[in-house]
Amino acid sequence: MKIKVGIMGSAEAARADALNDAAVSLGQAAAAHDIILLTGATSGSVYAAGKAARDVGALHIGISPAHNAMEHVEKYGLPTDACDAIIYTGFGLKGRNVVLVRSCDIVLIFDGGIGSLNEFTIAYDEGKIIGCLTGHGGVADEIERLIEVVKKASKSRIFYDTDPAKLLDNCFIAFQSALARA
Repeated sequence: MKIKVGIMGSAEAARADALNDAAVSLGQAAAAHDIILLTGATSGSVYAAGKAARDVGALHIGISPAHNAMEHVEKYGLPTDACDAIIYTGFGLKGRNVVLVRSCDIVLIFDGGIGSLNEFTIAYDEGKIIGCLTGHGGVADEIERLIEVVKKASKSRIFYDTDPAKLLDNCFIAFQSALARA
């Protein structure tokens, strides 16, 4: 069975070419592991990562906050062209986040704002393997500090790296190790 990897991050338009390049590298690194990619079927850095993964052969499933395709585009202003399939939850943004995170074996946080923080806290509470691609700002660069401040116990394994390929490798090793123990 293929591992389901979620990429969560900023839906805002990429702030710099370096950020877009990092999103593309993250998507390509994920696809190199022959995974199923899950995203929030959104725009910004997540769109760039998802499209890059799909362009090199990954199956990209989007989890939408909308009830249907029309609401996805018209109400939420979200694209449809980067996903192979979109699941319409009708649960709004925060409800969508729960479905998205719970559907993943590995959660990758990249850049991101308050929505990504919400996705992280769900993943942390669920005991997921979490990878934070650091060095690009946003929530991903603050998680290590937040974990130290909050001090909440979790079975999550969290990895930090500035290199997408190394981050994915560490997450996959942890996932395979957890499977071996199960």
